[in-house]
Amino acid sequence: MTHRQRLVHTADLDPAELRDVRALLDHAFDGDFSDEDWDHGLGGVHVLIRDDDGLAAHGALVMRRLRHRGRWLRTGYVEAVAVRADVRRTGLGGRVMAGLERVLDRAYDLGALSASDEGALLYAARGWQCWPGQVHALSPDGVVRLPDEEGGVYLWPPLAGPPDPSGELVFDWRDGDIT
Repeated sequence: MTHRQRLVHTADLDPAELRDVRALLDHAFDGDFSDEDWDHGLGGVHVLIRDDDGLAAHGALVMRRLRHRGRWLRTGYVEAVAVRADVRRTGLGGRVMAGLERVLDRAYDLGALSASDEGALLYAARGWQCWPGQVHALSPDGVVRLPDEEGGVYLWPPLAGPPDPSGELVFDWRDGDIT
């Protein structure tokens, strides 16, 4: 089966493509993909892989700010990665990530994502590193620690090397899941 891959900004996705992406995500996450999760994956670039049966895989990369050791880093944040059930374990997730990582390497100080247990296997195999330190967010009430997120945040380190785990990560605030 032929797989066609496309890298495209949200602004260039037509309404039918957006519906296809949302349907893939709703199905892949067994109905546990909220409107806030959907919103988090918009406004950046998308990797879409199609085959003869339609949309087979998707991932998005959006810009966020992450503070580490007093410096706000322009961070490419991976969102909404999914592969259609009938083509899982065929390398499409890796192809999606390779497309997003290419953008990360050229446009951002750092890459970050929050991984499920299943997704963590893919990310670690690709060189993403689990952040061993504390995770915080800059909330409307100030900086708050997010202990439930610790152990699930993965970083795509910059060429200068990974951030120092003795320093905290502070994510910018957003509605819904912070990381």
